[in-house]
Amino acid sequence: MSRPYVDVGRTGQKKRTLDALVAAARGIVAAGATPTVDEAAVAAGVARSTAYRYFPGQRELLAAAHPETARKSMLPDDPPEGVAERLDAVVVEFTSMIIETEAQQRTMLRLSLEPADERYLPLRQGRAIGWIKEALAPLQERFTDQEIHQLVLAIRSAIGIEALVWLTDIGGLSRDAAVASMRWSANALLNQALSQGVPGATR
Repeated sequence: MSRPYVDVGRTGQKKRTLDALVAAARGIVAAGATPTVDEAAVAAGVARSTAYRYFPGQRELLAAAHPETARKSMLPDDPPEGVAERLDAVVVEFTSMIIETEAQQRTMLRLSLEPADERYLPLRQGRAIGWIKEALAPLQERFTDQEIHQLVLAIRSAIGIEALVWLTDIGGLSRDAAVASMRWSANALLNQALSQGVPGATR
C-alpha cells in the first residue's frame, strides 16, 4: 500500500501546506460557502496542482475541513470513573466545540442535508457516536451492545449542532442556556436508561 503524499519526503513542509489548505477551507466554510479545491488553494496561497496532491476532490477537502475531523476523543486525559460524570464531560466538551465552530457547523449541517450528493457523505459519518459510546463504556457489563447503541443514538439526538440550532433559533434560548439544556437532556436519558431500560432495544 502506498503511503499518503503528506507522509513522504519533506514531511514538515507538506504538513504546513496541508494545514494551510484545511485552514483556508474552514475559513470559506465559516463564511457560509462551499469551498472547491481550487478556491482553497487560492485562499491558502498554494498552487492548484499542489493542492490536488493533498485533496483529489471536493469530497476529501470537505471531510478534512470539518471541525470535528481531528478529534479522537472528547474525554479528558484523566477521565472520571462514573458513567454520569464521563457523559457530562463529553457533552460539555462536544457542545463547547460546537459553539466555538458554530459558523462552520451550520454550513456543514446544511451541506450534509443536500440530497443524493456523494460529495457530502463524509459529513454524515457521525463522529460523535464514538465519543458518546466511549463515555458510556462503564455500562458494557450492564447493557448489551444493541442497548448501548440505542442509548447513544438517543443522547446524540439531544446534543450537537442540530439541537443547538433548534434551541437557539426556534426555542429562543441563549447559547449558555442551550448548552445547559443539552447537558440536562443527556443526563436525563442516561438516568432513564439506568432506571427503566433503553426503549427500542431487545435482549
